[in-house]
Amino acid sequence: MLELGTKLLLSYLLGSLNGALIIGKLRGVDIRKVGSGNAGGTNALRTQGPVFALFVMIIDIGKGWWPAAILPALALPGIGQDPDVSRTWLMLACGGASIAGHCFPVWFNFKGGKGAATTVGVLMAIGPVLLLPGAIVFVAVLVLSGYVGLSTICAAIAMPAWLAVSDFAASWPTFLFLMLLALFIIYTHRSNIQRLRDGNESRWERAMLFRR
Repeated sequence: MLELGTKLLLSYLLGSLNGALIIGKLRGVDIRKVGSGNAGGTNALRTQGPVFALFVMIIDIGKGWWPAAILPALALPGIGQDPDVSRTWLMLACGGASIAGHCFPVWFNFKGGKGAATTVGVLMAIGPVLLLPGAIVFVAVLVLSGYVGLSTICAAIAMPAWLAVSDFAASWPTFLFLMLLALFIIYTHRSNIQRLRDGNESRWERAMLFRR
């Protein structure tokens, strides 16, 4: 249990290193006070440009990948590895803790991003093939609607749905993780859902296939 608790804490703290807020501090910009106010890659791109957003994405994806790919197999000094802790479940738990840290960062008053980029990093560690159905749905919804938030929600739902019709029996821990992740992504995008209902959600018109 000591290994589990320590690695979950480390994953959360690493996830709390929000890329948009870190790069923003270096640039003298508080990303939470511009644009949509969200400390994530989309708001960074819209308000600060592609170079700023690129560095944000590198940090946010990397901090999702490292806890899930490296930390579970790492023997920490004085702690070691607990034989009773499943490496599969530990990988999923560390990835989830990193995503939670991104959305509720202790270093930044628990006000972070919505978890999309960090989720990509986690999925790169768990199984890159899981990104394929999500990417297809994300692009399809984006070019048809122009709504980044809606595209992210649909992509999150598509991944457990795809796993359920492919090899759910062999990957039920991952399926459970993806189901919980989809619910979490929907929760973090609740403001987008409300703006969609109100009819005032911002569109990324340059990404749309059929522009008005």
